[in-house]
Amino acid sequence: MNPTHDPTGASTGGRPIGLAVLGMGNVGTEVVRIFDESADDLRARVGAPLELRGVAVRDLTRARGIAAELLTDDAESLVTRDDVDIVVELMGGIDPARGLIRAALESGKSVVTANKALLAEYTGELATAAADAKVDLYFEAAVAGAIPVIRPLMQSLAGDTVERVAGIVNGTTNFILSAMDETGADYAETLAEAGRLGYAEADPTADVEGYDAAAKAAILASIAFHTRITAADVFREGISSVTAADLVAARKFDCTVKLLSICERIRDADGKQRVSARVYPALIPLSHPLATVNGAFNAVVVEARSAGRLMFYGQGAGGAPTASAVLGDLVMAARNKVHGGRGPLESTYAKLPVAPIDDVTTRYYVSMRVADRPGVLAQIANEFSKRSVSLAAVRQEGAGDDARLIVVTHRAPDRAQSECVAALKDMDAVLMVSSVLRMEGTDD
Repeated sequence: MNPTHDPTGASTGGRPIGLAVLGMGNVGTEVVRIFDESADDLRARVGAPLELRGVAVRDLTRARGIAAELLTDDAESLVTRDDVDIVVELMGGIDPARGLIRAALESGKSVVTANKALLAEYTGELATAAADAKVDLYFEAAVAGAIPVIRPLMQSLAGDTVERVAGIVNGTTNFILSAMDETGADYAETLAEAGRLGYAEADPTADVEGYDAAAKAAILASIAFHTRITAADVFREGISSVTAADLVAARKFDCTVKLLSICERIRDADGKQRVSARVYPALIPLSHPLATVNGAFNAVVVEARSAGRLMFYGQGAGGAPTASAVLGDLVMAARNKVHGGRGPLESTYAKLPVAPIDDVTTRYYVSMRVADRPGVLAQIANEFSKRSVSLAAVRQEGAGDDARLIVVTHRAPDRAQSECVAALKDMDAVLMVSSVLRMEGTDD
């Protein structure tokens, strides 16, 4: 029997589990606060006392609300201390977080991190280091904040075949698109409002251009399809070109627009499997479960062969929600320390190739200003027909110089769809292609 564990679940006074926290921003502050307030409960759940050994920060002069002796600006020494068993990395960014996590793992410490940017690039390196040291690497908080999606994919669905993971995993962009849809305001105005309300960073590029969502898509795809995917493998488009007119037009097709992260297993005619990972704004039907996810909330829909469709919904960002996921991982890692075991690491046995966006079958929504004269629609339809892309719907609005034509296609390879759009831009009858969006969540 493990001397620190009693079969009844009570602590037997075994050696405390030492914790180190790297970073004390919004999430780090909440982790330390909740840890302090819930110490007795956490001890009971783990089966041993948890003790905070230190918190690494950049500026020791700032008031932090914790004992000064716990603060240090020497993170490297902290993560390798003999009395530290688990390191919680909440610094963000690639460096120095990457080196510190490696140092911790190689020193036999388990690691809990919320660092999506780092994991999207270096999960393989860090997972290998964790496996070599026989310790845990947990990162539930890296995707969708408090929403449990990593562990269900890695453990609950480990015996199933995941076909598709699609979701809204960036609260800033979802807030902006929801507000545009609700108020009719344009993108720039809504982005400014998101900044005033604290939903958008001073530099919102990572959010609005899809980099944040792409990092999360890489993590989800890697786990769901047992294949190592990096952010560079993810096709990415942001929301900065989405207009208020697009939201209005989407409503006329009983749709709304959301920034989606989509990871799916695709099969060729000969049965060969590949993985597609992509991020872009897309029209989705109002009847789709993701269409009702508004404001800064996140949601992920998982489709598995046996389990069917599962949906995970909740707060995807913020100090307290993200801290909840961090502490969940912390309890798991601490329990493993008490019991002398460790949790599952990444599985990459499938090694599926990544399909380029050109090979993915999609639907397109194309809005354009056109010359209002006979024969224009036939010319446009001909460009699609030449590339074997059929039209599902056509809507004309306005007349004369204000004539606007919207077409929605049936499903076809993205390469053919994009070639059609390029051809439209070269047509004399098309004055301007004002918007191109994809459509998801439909049967056709």
